[in-house]
Amino acid sequence: MAKVVVIAERCKSCQYCIKFCPKNVLALGTKVNSKGYEYVEPVNDDCIGCCMCARICPDGAIEVYK
Repeated sequence: MAKVVVIAERCKSCQYCIKFCPKNVLALGTKVNSKGYEYVEPVNDDCIGCCMCARICPDGAIEVYK
């Protein structure tokens, strides 16, 4: 089982990771980072470790641990 970690301070809410995740692991959260962006959060444990979210993130805000 893989684990997704979002570095909140780097996230700018582009939501590419949400759109490209095949297992719908990520969703836009309600908390706001210091830059004023609502950041993405993992919402379930269905991650298969494809790393698509980490690859597509333009800000390098996602890490996937297998």
